Amino acid sequence: MSPPLAFAPPTFADVLAAAARIAPHAHATPVLRARSLDAQAGCSLWFKAEHLQRAGAFKFRGACNAVWSLTPEQAAHGVVTHSSGNHGAALALAARTRGIACHVVVPANAVAPKLAAIAAYGAVLHRCEPDLAAREAACEAVREGTGATLVHPYADARVIAGQATAALELLGTAPGLDAVVVPVGGGGLGAGTAIALGGASPGTRLYLAEPAGAADTAASLARGARVTDLVPDTVCDGLRATLGAPNFAILQAAGAEAVTVDDGATLAAMRLFWQRSKQLVEPSSAVALAAVLQHRSRFEGLRVGVVLSGGNADLEALCGAAR
Repeated sequence: MSPPLAFAPPTFADVLAAAARIAPHAHATPVLRARSLDAQAGCSLWFKAEHLQRAGAFKFRGACNAVWSLTPEQAAHGVVTHSSGNHGAALALAARTRGIACHVVVPANAVAPKLAAIAAYGAVLHRCEPDLAAREAACEAVREGTGATLVHPYADARVIAGQATAALELLGTAPGLDAVVVPVGGGGLGAGTAIALGGASPGTRLYLAEPAGAADTAASLARGARVTDLVPDTVCDGLRATLGAPNFAILQAAGAEAVTVDDGATLAAMRLFWQRSKQLVEPSSAVALAAVLQHRSRFEGLRVGVVLSGGNADLEALCGAAR
């Protein structure tokens, strides 16, 4: 399932349009502060609480923008995607807000609570082997059989524009940030954030927090070309996707910098945030705070926005791991 050959990156005007389009459906999530975490990080932190977004993750923004961008003729055939969890749940919920069908191809190793959420929002699940080729092939088969519109998890201009609205809201609450840190997997949130910063706060530097066991973005930016042959090995299940081609181009042009974090530091950050803020985020979200703590010298004394991307944690698996 490749992105269209004629992919046109969304503009800042597209981000503003997405913000207006999703406003009736998405939450304007709060920005949280934690003074004790400021002291520990050596900088001032503003946490954009996307774990409190509908479906428990920022993914609802992009999915909602894509669904409500469809023409009536397109919407009548529904939507289809492949997803390990959060995007699938978000698309299912977004489709439900418009009363249309949703099909989600899910890998066999997806986290059980995330699969349950996708089904609960009314999507039809299609299982496949846990590799990208199998996911894309199964997704294309469903698309051909149903006529549904493909909504790619991250290499879709409508999705990227929707994800950008999280950073847009963050800047509205905390203007003048020196840096924004977001998790990176396929790069939808990162690319969207780059566009939002370029239009609303060009002096703000973008950092991409990435698991050391799935550091294809760091390798790609260092090489100047996409690295696609890394096999991910990380507890951050939402960040195992390979960086998308259009996402890489946007991030490279924006001068984004990737910082890698080991899983131990990510789990420690998840536990710390839980203790200090009483908020639960998933590892794929906690990696952003872990990046600030583990790379303290980069952020010391700065005003830093941190996008907490989601809260759909597998509690039974993680409570023991985070001890």
